[in-house]
Amino acid sequence: MKPTQAATPTPRPAPAPPPHRWTDDAQGLFTGTLLVGVATVLYRHAHMLTGGTFGVAFLLNYATGWRLGLMFFLVNLPFYWLAWRRMGRAFTLKTLTAVTMLSLWSELLPRWLQLGEVQPLLAAVLAGVLTGTGMLMLFRHRASLGGFNVLVLYLQETRGWSAGLLQMMLDATIVVLALFVVPWQAVLLSVFSALVLNAVLAVNHRPGRYMAA
Repeated sequence: MKPTQAATPTPRPAPAPPPHRWTDDAQGLFTGTLLVGVATVLYRHAHMLTGGTFGVAFLLNYATGWRLGLMFFLVNLPFYWLAWRRMGRAFTLKTLTAVTMLSLWSELLPRWLQLGEVQPLLAAVLAGVLTGTGMLMLFRHRASLGGFNVLVLYLQETRGWSAGLLQMMLDATIVVLALFVVPWQAVLLSVFSALVLNAVLAVNHRPGRYMAA
């Protein structure tokens, strides 16, 4: 007789992570936007800019002198309709909150944080890492910095496309436009900083990875 084989137990599915509480979301939005706000000080210090609607706001600020925080808030307004329809009410309200907070940080932090000499390449790396980490925190709390972030998150959730790679392509377009506004050396630094930023997103924010409610 053949020995009886023990039945292989069926693995139990991993329990779903508990949803974030409102206090969790509040600290996530506060910390994430604060990190990006500090990166904004570095961008300005090295005359760089980033991509997305924040990059558009930087372009307007450098070209016209209009207030960066106000430009960022206004540029994002058309994207809330897409966020409401495609990503839901909670995502839209969190994103509106995050955009408003970053608009305020962009105006307040340059008054509170005065930088001395910073090597431009280091400024590019730090700005990219801080921005990528801040955006990652917002993504994990079901929020974004509006604009292109809303678009790439929607495409990731509906098509499975990489948010980091999509953001990189959009960012590259914005940075190229900067050639008409800032010195080419600053544009090169901006490109490098954008690569650092999107590498952080591409590695740490993929479909199937941590996606808390």
